[in-house]
Amino acid sequence: MGNGTSDNDGKEPVERIIARHGANYVRLRVWVDPIPGWSDLESALVLARRAHEAGMRLLVDLHYSDTWADAANQIIPAAWRGQPLDTLVESLRTYTRDVVAAFTEQGTPVSMLQVGNEVTEGFLWPLGRIGRMDGEPWSEFTTLLRAGIMGARTGTPNGQELAIVIHTDRGGDNAGARHFYDQLLEEDVHFDVIGLSYYPFWHGRLADLQDNLIDLAARYDKDVLVVETAYPWTLESQRGKPSRFCTSEEQLPDLEEFPATPDGQAAYFEALRSCLQRVPDNRGLGFFVWEPAWLDGVGWEPGLPNPYGNLTLFDDHGCALPALRALRAPGV
Repeated sequence: MGNGTSDNDGKEPVERIIARHGANYVRLRVWVDPIPGWSDLESALVLARRAHEAGMRLLVDLHYSDTWADAANQIIPAAWRGQPLDTLVESLRTYTRDVVAAFTEQGTPVSMLQVGNEVTEGFLWPLGRIGRMDGEPWSEFTTLLRAGIMGARTGTPNGQELAIVIHTDRGGDNAGARHFYDQLLEEDVHFDVIGLSYYPFWHGRLADLQDNLIDLAARYDKDVLVVETAYPWTLESQRGKPSRFCTSEEQLPDLEEFPATPDGQAAYFEALRSCLQRVPDNRGLGFFVWEPAWLDGVGWEPGLPNPYGNLTLFDDHGCALPALRALRAPGV
């Protein structure tokens, strides 16, 4: 979270701005042994204190990697490489327990925990890698997944609630989501929340997400949560630096409804709110905007530029955009 953001009332820390607009959760990623200051546990604990002081709860996203983990990259931490399954299970369980306990010990308990990030093809590759075809073995992956869940439960004090989120990138792909979560049920993996990534420029029309959310909630009798989403407020490069993730109108499947403008971005988030509110039995928990304040100054990796500046909820000067209003509480 940066301090270079501002709202109508002037410059202030981003967590204060988003909380005032109604945000009640912050999602923090944690890497195992990264470059100091880059999504390490110490940095996450600092951000957790800031979020807690602003009145927000925590979703902690454990990547189980020393760097970015996603559907295409699940690089096992260097310290765990070469471990046989039983040793890796214990490393994963202990690590998860200790991370969850660290947040509790500083007075910022974890309310929701992701056991892995976009684990559509597993995690901790190569041992925990899975495929998308029927008949491919899942036992190593689900054994590791259960170890992470057990560690999280062990690190959570008695009486403290913790919801376990299993996160894939299948926001607009109902068949792919069903294949994944059906297999988890067959492997007897117990969790609480289905987490989905949904970026329109990668995952299709908003109507596809709507249908998927409704189906998954009913099929598995679980809450559904959009744990990552974003939408451009411009397609122009920021300060001469090209925006990598969304650069043309052709990438936006609902462009007529949601143009790449500040007002179009706001309309997208209002429509997303409506999608979640249509999930029966209040199973649509909400959404997290991925890196809403990733302004210039911090790159994707050390020495690299920021490829995300046109997908934030603040413009390139740090001024709040209209889409912040979509963070308000349900029914408001």
